[in-house]
Amino acid sequence: MSGGHPVAGWLLWDHRHAPAPVHPEPDRARVPSDLDEHLGSEESEWLAAAQRGDRQAFAQIVERYWDRLYRWLYQLTRDRHRAEDLAQETFLKALAGLDSFRLGSNFRAWLFRIGHNNFVNLKRSERKRGHLLPEDVPASATTAPEEAADREVLRLVADAIGELPIEYRSALLLRAEDGLSFREIAEILQTTEETARWRVFKARQKLMKQLAPALIPGAAETEP
Repeated sequence: MSGGHPVAGWLLWDHRHAPAPVHPEPDRARVPSDLDEHLGSEESEWLAAAQRGDRQAFAQIVERYWDRLYRWLYQLTRDRHRAEDLAQETFLKALAGLDSFRLGSNFRAWLFRIGHNNFVNLKRSERKRGHLLPEDVPASATTAPEEAADREVLRLVADAIGELPIEYRSALLLRAEDGLSFREIAEILQTTEETARWRVFKARQKLMKQLAPALIPGAAETEP
C-alpha cells in the first residue's frame, strides 16, 4: 500500500521499527530551529496585534492554522461540512475570546482545545437527536486495482479510527497527524500529560491489533 493515511503510515513505521513497549515511551522534544523561532515571534506579533483589534493580524493566524485544524476535525467527524462548520466556529470563538488568551502561552493548544470542546458538544447534540454521520463515499467501479486497494486500506483505517472512543481518537490524531507533544495534547484535551500518553498508546494498540492484517501482510496472527 502507498501509506496515504497519516495514521496508517505512522502505525506501519512503528510496527516495523519500534515494537510496542509495555508502557508508553516518554515524549521526545524536538529541537527548535531558527525557522521555529522566527515563526513563533511572528505569531506572537500577530496575536498581540489581534488583541489590539487588528483583524488582518487575526486573518494571518487563521491562514496559518486553518488547514491543520480542519484536517483534525475532519478525521474526528469524517464529514467535510461538519468539519468546516466546526473550524469556522472555533475561529469565531477564538476571536471572541482572544482577550482572555495569555500572550506567550501555547496558542495552538488553546485553539485546538476550543475545537475539541466544539466537537464534543456536537457529538452530545447528535446523540440527543439520534443523528448518524454519513458513510464515506465508496470507491468508483472504474478505479484502477492498485488505487482501489489503497482506498480500501484507507477506508479500513478510517473505520477503525472512527470506532475508537473519542478521547483515544482525539489524542491519537493530534499525535500522529500533527506531531504534537504529549504536553500539548494534554493541554488541548484538558488532562494530564501521562493520561495523554496513555490514550495514544492504547489507541495505537487497539488499531494495530485490528489493522495488522491489512497493513502488514503475514502479521495477522502475531498479536496476542
